[in-house]
Amino acid sequence: MSLVKIVVIEDEPDIREVIDYNLTREGFKVVAVDKGDEGARTVVREAPDLVLLDLLLPGLDGIEVCRKLKMDPITQNIPIIMVSAKGEESDIVLGLGVGADDYITKPFRPKELIARVRAVLRRTARRDEPANTDRLVRGALLIDVGRHEVKVDGEVVSLTATEFRLLHLLASHPGRVFTRDQLVTRIIGGGAAVIDRNIDVHVRSIRKKLGEYRNLLGTIRGVGYRFQDHEVTD
Repeated sequence: MSLVKIVVIEDEPDIREVIDYNLTREGFKVVAVDKGDEGARTVVREAPDLVLLDLLLPGLDGIEVCRKLKMDPITQNIPIIMVSAKGEESDIVLGLGVGADDYITKPFRPKELIARVRAVLRRTARRDEPANTDRLVRGALLIDVGRHEVKVDGEVVSLTATEFRLLHLLASHPGRVFTRDQLVTRIIGGGAAVIDRNIDVHVRSIRKKLGEYRNLLGTIRGVGYRFQDHEVTD
């Protein structure tokens, strides 16, 4: 099972080291950077489960980094916890207002940090979990996990096991963009000898089998795929 990955964007070396040490000790995988613009690029590249973001950063500050990540469809669903010495109510309201999921003021106790991280991760897991994972209906498409069966307009569509898992994941999160790397990890597993471009082959096969509903699987050029939350046409 892969470790939960957290990107830490913090320019103060001592605080960055404390955060890194405590998160690593609790079993998290940490990627730490000290600049805002580099941090934003790192989040896109690493696709973490959570971001710890300092407010006062050189170059691009924490507010702008948060705003940028929340406006990007690739990163908008990644939870962000702001960590800042600015603890006035107006600062907290501003941070939460641009999309942060939580706000921790410095100085903080390591146990509090870990507790807040776990709480946000639990909330995110509940938010991302579809209401009924056993039976999904998306217009003319029916995915029945219990029967391992897919139907389109009432007709059974034959999918391979990998295609089934891929379609189910995307359909479970309509509108959410998944990168190829994320799909490889979540659908095929990190130990499999598969490259991210193999995902393209699986998607093409699924589209062919969906026929006139092939456009339910949307392409985000150069990034990955999403299940359309509205029907599109060529």
